[in-house]
Amino acid sequence: MALDLSDYRVNDTDASYFDVEARMELLNETQNSILLQERKEAGLGISCQQKLNFEPITTRGGIPGFYPSPEEWELATEPLFAFEDSTSELAGAFVATGDTFYADCLVKYLYGWADAKALTTFRYDSLEPQAWFASESMLFAAAMAYSVVRPFVDGLEEERAEVERWLHGLALQHSAIPGEPEESCCNNHFYRRALYASMVGVLVEDDDLFRFGVSAIYSALHDMTESGALPLEVGRGRRATHYQNYALNYLITNMQVIERQGYDIFELEYEGSTIHEAIDFLFLILDDPAALGDYAPLEQFTGFLRDPQYFTWMDIYLAHYDHPQVADFVSRVRPTYNRSAGGFITLYFMTPDAQQHVFMDEERRSTEAFRGLGN
Repeated sequence: MALDLSDYRVNDTDASYFDVEARMELLNETQNSILLQERKEAGLGISCQQKLNFEPITTRGGIPGFYPSPEEWELATEPLFAFEDSTSELAGAFVATGDTFYADCLVKYLYGWADAKALTTFRYDSLEPQAWFASESMLFAAAMAYSVVRPFVDGLEEERAEVERWLHGLALQHSAIPGEPEESCCNNHFYRRALYASMVGVLVEDDDLFRFGVSAIYSALHDMTESGALPLEVGRGRRATHYQNYALNYLITNMQVIERQGYDIFELEYEGSTIHEAIDFLFLILDDPAALGDYAPLEQFTGFLRDPQYFTWMDIYLAHYDHPQVADFVSRVRPTYNRSAGGFITLYFMTPDAQQHVFMDEERRSTEAFRGLGN
């Protein structure tokens, strides 16, 4: 909050987190089998009316914690995830087909939520913060998907204006809550809040909100150890490795939003740290958990390694840099999709010469490939 980030401002309100028009042109010409398959799947089976029939969430509702009550958490979050999937799927269908029917449908879908004042009755409870956490991803799912289609929508001015007022108000309301000291104030939840702040800030040309998003990058680099560890993430016991990666998913995606506004944020060095060191540290502890030292036990949870949603940041990063370990790893989990943090990321970011075929050895994909990433 003390940082002077006045040099950062929104420069292009129509810039999504990727160059949508250029990507659609590439997809029209590519012969890459993964991209062709992703394009086909993203453009199939989307019913606009079915999406529009989905009732907006206008009640506060409580959500149990994930770790103590995973089954109850899954049941409570199902409608929230459906919202995230709907926004990402409609944006993906538009990119895959070029049909503005899907772009218009997304605007109408979000307008239904905005008009119902969905999510605005939310109240923060520090003892039960799961509803607050869940709102983060709903916000950036909506904002990122909307950023993809808005420049291509002709008409629907009133609907678009209402959607933008709704997103802006929710972003200001949600980001005004600082979170708990030494926890959600400054860890991956801060990075998640920053992602919607950057994207909504771009959409409505709110420089202060955009700078809030930028501030999370500086915060992460400030907190980072010399080895590249994010202390509030690697301090999570058996899930230390998972949370180092989880944080990167939102930091890298946010950096992509910022970069699209004309800033060389991926090359930012702050207090001697860069984001590249955090990536290198992730692969160090994946290959040798002993490198966590006193931060966490050697026996690390590895279930997340089988879920492609946690690695969408890799396709984004590889669009800027060559990194053999990242390239080798993501080749085993593509195509990547994240229902909230950008949707069909492989479709949007993978270069056609990066990979031609999906990794088919399921046994190795789920075991050997993730035991020692250096092997």
